[in-house]
Amino acid sequence: MLIAACLLISTAAAQDRAGRFDHYLLALSWIPAYCVFDGDQRADPRCAQGAGLGWVVHGLWPQHEGGGWPEYCPTPERSPTRRETAGQADLFGAAGSAWHQWNKHGRCTGLSADDYYSLTREALSRLTLPEIFSAIHAPLRVAPGVVEAAFIEANPELTPDMIITTCRDESLVELRLCLTRDLAPRPCDTALLRRACTLPAARLEALR
Repeated sequence: MLIAACLLISTAAAQDRAGRFDHYLLALSWIPAYCVFDGDQRADPRCAQGAGLGWVVHGLWPQHEGGGWPEYCPTPERSPTRRETAGQADLFGAAGSAWHQWNKHGRCTGLSADDYYSLTREALSRLTLPEIFSAIHAPLRVAPGVVEAAFIEANPELTPDMIITTCRDESLVELRLCLTRDLAPRPCDTALLRRACTLPAARLEALR
């Protein structure tokens, strides 16, 4: 039992080493849904009427091949200052979110905080957000596949097996894209695809 426990600890430690990962997952949150579930209770300014926010970066997450991911990795890179995280508020929606993404995921890239934030901006810049989502002025029910199809139409290099939509309590909350370490689209692992929303239709909250 002791040997088995030591092996498990050793394996976990190896998985959470900075720079040791296989590919990325770019996660985009649908802010109106975030507001319903969490943001309103926190008085998040992104949830104010008139904010008009739709898809916002949740994070760029290192992933292991076949499922699993590293997090909170020890790294010699210094943590970003408050001023530096405040400068990323436009990307992540809030300075606190920028700090959290660095602390949990960015450390595991092996990059500096500045390079991690720059890489996340680059990943987003390569993606065209479908214009149709800027006109969601009333809640509607939509098949997750329709949302994915809109992204594929706007980004022809994408295919359905590169995209994962996720749901919470019958609402669509996130869209995630599988990327190589060079930020090129790639098929998602089977383990990731299992997390996709399986509802025939999900609620898409309206823009604020």
